[in-house]
Parts: sequence; structure tokens; C-alpha cells
Amino acid sequence: MKKRDIKILLVDDEADILEIVGYNLSSEGYQVKTAHNGKEAIEKAKKHKPHLIILDVMMPEMDGIEACEKLREIPELSNTIITFLTARGEDYSQVAGFDAGADDYITKPIKPKVLVSKVKALLRRLREDETPSDSVTKVGDLIINREEYKISHKGKEIILPRKEFELLSLLTTKPGKVFKREEILDKVWGNEVVVGGRTIDVHIRKLREKIGDKSFKTVKGVGYKFVD
Repeated sequence: MKKRDIKILLVDDEADILEIVGYNLSSEGYQVKTAHNGKEAIEKAKKHKPHLIILDVMMPEMDGIEACEKLREIPELSNTIITFLTARGEDYSQVAGFDAGADDYITKPIKPKVLVSKVKALLRRLREDETPSDSVTKVGDLIINREEYKISHKGKEIILPRKEFELLSLLTTKPGKVFKREEILDKVWGNEVVVGGRTIDVHIRKLREKIGDKSFKTVKGVGYKFVD
């Protein structure tokens, strides 16, 4: 996919952030739309179907956490990458962001060139998605369609945020194998994207809630494995 075809929705209540970040992303060749709050973001996301949404957390009308949760409920946006860009760097705020379905969390202030680099790293997955694949895997009660980003559990279709899907997809490639935390971060998030130490734990917890606690085993100090 070429840059000019990639759509980014930038959401922030600060006009200077929209202008500076929007300018830098547009200069890279991306199509950039902007919104000033969560409600407007949802309306524009439904209309434009962006490949990436960059969300502030603290906004009027509807904050970024609530907006992210509602965006993740829209089926046609299930593969959209969502990252927070916010001055709030506390652990609880990051955990809330990942709980809401975000793929990444970027803390302000950040230099425009560094932000562009992080955006490029996130968007690399779009190119990976273009690789032809008809891989449909059945593991126990799970059916995983890696091409369509869909899973079925006990006959019921479940829509997972992108990172949860990629984490589940990785663990189920080799049921019973213990995937080390470093390997998970590398294959699911990539070396270019810096995420907090609790990121994997948050995503595993969300998967346990949706698929069942017994399907995932924690190996203390090492990582996780999927139990068939």
C-alpha cells in the first residue's frame, strides 16, 4: 500500500497539536483527517475508515478512552490501528488505554520526526497484511482466520482488536510452546515500537476474559503459552 492511500485520523482538542502533527504526517504523503473530540472522531472514523487513528486521552465531549472503546465496537474498524498520543504517562492511564483496545501508547512531548518514525513502524503491519494468505487454523474450540482477522470460539464469532488478534495468532501457532516475553514483544509489537512492561499482561487478561482463562498459562519470569 502506498503512502498516499493510507488514511490517518488525528484526534486532539489542542489546535496546535493538530496543526503541527497533521503537517508532519501530511508532508510524509499520508491522507490526514482531524477531529477535536471523541464524538467527532467516531463520526469521521465511520465516514473515512482510517488505517490509523491517533487519539488524545483528555478531551471534551468524550475522552479518548471512551472513544477507543466505542471505535472497537465498530466491525468495519476492527483492523484499524489505534494509538494514544497524550501527556499522561502514568501506568494506570496506559493500562486503561490498552484495556480500551489501543495498539500503542505514545507520550507527549515528542519530536515530530520521532512521531513520524513511530507511525511508520505501526503502519508496517498494513504491508504485512497485503501478503497473500488463506491460513485458517483450528485449535480446540477456536477457528482463526488470519487473512480476515476473524476468530470463532465455540461457534460464536468474536471481534478482537488487532493486537489481541496478533497475540492470540502467535500463541496458537504452536500450542504448548512457551513464548518468551521478548519474542512476543518482537513479533507482535516490533522492535521499533516502545511499549510498557505491562502491555502483554493487559492483552493476555483481555483474551482470557473473551476466550477463557484455562486457554492461557503464565510461566513466571518467562512468558505465556496457549493450552489446547
